[in-house]
Amino acid sequence: MTRILPGIFAAALALSASAVQAEDKPPLKIGGILDMSSLYADITGPGSETAAKMAAEDFGGEVLGRKIQVLAADHLNKADLSANIARDMLDNQGVEMIYDVAASATALAAGEIAKARNKIIMFNGPGSIRLTNEACGPYTVHYVFDTYGQANVTGLAAVKSGLDTWFFLTADYAFGQDLEKDTSAVVTKTGGKVLGGVRHPLNTSDFSSFLLQAQASKAKVIGLANAGGDTVNAIKQAAEFGITKGGQKVSPLLAFVTDIDSIGLETAQGLLLAEAFYWDLNDDTRAFSKRFTERMKRPPTSAQAGVYSSVTHYLKAVKAAGTTDAAAVIKVMKETPINDFFAKGGKIREDGRMIHDMYLFEVKKPSESKGRWDDYKLLATVPGSEAFQSLEQSRCPLVKK
Repeated sequence: MTRILPGIFAAALALSASAVQAEDKPPLKIGGILDMSSLYADITGPGSETAAKMAAEDFGGEVLGRKIQVLAADHLNKADLSANIARDMLDNQGVEMIYDVAASATALAAGEIAKARNKIIMFNGPGSIRLTNEACGPYTVHYVFDTYGQANVTGLAAVKSGLDTWFFLTADYAFGQDLEKDTSAVVTKTGGKVLGGVRHPLNTSDFSSFLLQAQASKAKVIGLANAGGDTVNAIKQAAEFGITKGGQKVSPLLAFVTDIDSIGLETAQGLLLAEAFYWDLNDDTRAFSKRFTERMKRPPTSAQAGVYSSVTHYLKAVKAAGTTDAAAVIKVMKETPINDFFAKGGKIREDGRMIHDMYLFEVKKPSESKGRWDDYKLLATVPGSEAFQSLEQSRCPLVKK
């Protein structure tokens, strides 16, 4: 008996040592750079952080024996601050992957930092097509929507229905400029005309002078190349000015369900908009949205749903690759189709664009809605291959022509 005890003791020591070793493994950190307090906070912000945490929890809370730790920071819609946060996360905090980034100027800034350090960055909230064109990188993924897809789905439908003259109200930064440019191209290619446009400062409260110029243009459509609080304020003030009653159509080129809720169906009814996701689309979207709503007291936006999907896809790739090395992980991510509540048959291309279906919705009349958040009627499902820019058109240096 005394001869057996040392063997048992040694085995116990070995088990104890392996347990300690597992506990000593550093956490796998993923970092969100978000708008937590300004005009895009409802679109991304705390909801994106919650979605990332839900993805980590549903994955089991750890991968490769490492606890998954979700970080988040507020970039205050400042590109230089976004770059500094990205630098600190990657250089000092041990972050392996950055998610969301919330706005285009801030995303372009953070993207350059991640690119220089060969780290994966996944964009969910920003829309600029530059992220998969000139600013693309080998570890950059643009997951939810972009200005080309939004323009292609909304602009094309509008012109085909006879809304063929346009005037643009454009947020004066990368996203707004790209959205106007891409929508203008769709309008003119489809036989419509652009009668003019005006640039407005980001996060402005008074659209009166810009709307008067749009009204004077007599354009059938006033295209809003902006997002978040700017879109909400522009639509509300257009209604106050009687612009929509006067026969002109206001078209938000990027709007989220949170925006429509803020505006109200009385004012927003009839708006055409393109979305990558809607909470009430099918049983899968409803099941996820129910869980999200229990935490956030409202359904997810497409950006927030995209955060959950993209973080899950990343964690699956880490597990499959057996490492957090960016080159090995991104290879698995690009080889593996995405099939979940957000996308069916989704695929990340060589330029970093995640290809998935897009949807054209019309905002319901108050009489058609069954209650709060029941806002959209599905008009069309547009395959990703038709919605997004083709590889032949890409200006990404990584794309082999």
